[in-house]
Amino acid sequence: MTGDHYFSSRPASLPQPRQVEFSVAGRDYTLDSAGGVFSADRLDAGTAVLLRKAELPAPETAGALLDLGCGFGPIACVLATHAPAATVWAVDVNERARELTAGNAVRVGAAGRVRVADPDDVPDGVTFTQLWSNPPIRIGKEELHTLLRRWLPRLTPDGVAWLVVARHLGGDSLHGWLTDQGWQVVRHASQKGYRVLRVTR
Repeated sequence: MTGDHYFSSRPASLPQPRQVEFSVAGRDYTLDSAGGVFSADRLDAGTAVLLRKAELPAPETAGALLDLGCGFGPIACVLATHAPAATVWAVDVNERARELTAGNAVRVGAAGRVRVADPDDVPDGVTFTQLWSNPPIRIGKEELHTLLRRWLPRLTPDGVAWLVVARHLGGDSLHGWLTDQGWQVVRHASQKGYRVLRVTR
């Protein structure tokens, strides 16, 4: 056992490379993964529900999209392949996750359109037409709220955020908190114990 978490900035554990295979909207993906990142061995069940139930961007979608907490990059890679006219920012505090995402963007032919960054390295002036996240619930409620207060206001006026949260980890209470913060929140879908929330201004 180590003290690593998927939200550690520099995992101390050995990478132990592996590959994760999954399909979204009829397209097959094989991405590189490694120990010390979120859901290293498979596509996380919540992420799978999010990519299956939320409205993937249309091919003509432009502007900047955000994958918040990108892990090894499954959401960023799916967004980049579905919206070739958009730029996808893949943000994570985990250095190993960022390296994997950059490599996986190359694997799916989207290297020039996926910008991988530490959260503090995203320029202040960048706003997002879409924000996608399977947020890191295990960092704690206050830290999660701080994270969302930081990034949700960077949506464009007509932007939309897609979040997935397990019901037993507070999906319904997060819905209520977002509403209390003044956001328009719709439970877009529920599946396998997960809530997919659509958040707008």
